Amino acid sequence: MYSKVQQEQCIACGLCQINAPQLFDYQTNGIAYFKPDNNLGKTPIAADQLANFKKAYQNCPTHAIIRQNIPFNIKQIY
Repeated sequence: MYSKVQQEQCIACGLCQINAPQLFDYQTNGIAYFKPDNNLGKTPIAADQLANFKKAYQNCPTHAIIRQNIPFNIKQIY
């Protein structure tokens, strides 16, 4: 599974980082990003982090966290 944050939808609520601190962090402007690959969506989520990812994904109030089974195309802009 691969993930990234649609940053224009992020409201910097903090829930993703609370639920999955190994996977999500914040830029200087407070907007979240997927830590393993700086929000590119090309690094798979480690198996031991899937439960934490699920919590973050399900609790994101704006659904800014997106996921898919294949890597995201680096040219796609969200």
